[in-house]
Amino acid sequence: MALFSPKCPVGPDERAWIEESMAWLAAEFGRAVLDRAPVLPTGEYFPGPFRGSEEDIRGVIAQICGYLDVAPNRLTIEIQPDDGEDAMVADLRLARRSRYAAGHYRRENGRPVIAVDQRQAARPVALVATVAHELGHVRLLDEQRIPADRHDHEPLTDLLTVHFGLGIFTANSAFNYSQDKQGWSYTRLGYLSERMFGYALACYAHRRGEAKPAWARHLTTNPRAYLKQGLRYLDRNPPSA
Repeated sequence: MALFSPKCPVGPDERAWIEESMAWLAAEFGRAVLDRAPVLPTGEYFPGPFRGSEEDIRGVIAQICGYLDVAPNRLTIEIQPDDGEDAMVADLRLARRSRYAAGHYRRENGRPVIAVDQRQAARPVALVATVAHELGHVRLLDEQRIPADRHDHEPLTDLLTVHFGLGIFTANSAFNYSQDKQGWSYTRLGYLSERMFGYALACYAHRRGEAKPAWARHLTTNPRAYLKQGLRYLDRNPPSA
């Protein structure tokens, strides 16, 4: 045994759940998904200008549908208008610390409905993460792959975004700390911590046979560090499944 064995970035329960869930996703959706190149925050994957209009948001949703193998004509898309809350908070000199409902999924009249808050247009990476998560519900719930009352269905939906190659967006959006003239604020998005996303991305890279994935440079500091730590751990402790 090495004197300094690599340490997993998450605890034993989280590690087991991530490894088992990633194995389940691979079995459920197939190896071909893992063989695709991951989706990057570049013009190659999201071409054209993005000004944040409703039309632009719908265009992004259509692109992400392609990456998650969802036919857009299956869906009803709702863009919830900006209610001006962000401007009100700034006027009152309040710091925003929130985990607001950036999007949601439901079924209505026999069709899946994906609703997205238009405020997400100001944060394109978070917009992609939100849409990917909600479309993950379509793949898991609408296709009846898991029951709606499954206790871990929300974090499992986050993991699905990693399996389908959109984990850079969901990991980078998990925790956002920003500063403006009013002070510091932070927002949480998703159901996994940065550590869990980092280890999930390490499992994703490991299954793809990537020891030093080039796409890691697109990750923000914390998820990238946890990814590298996770890969060192997996090199010595590969998952059994």
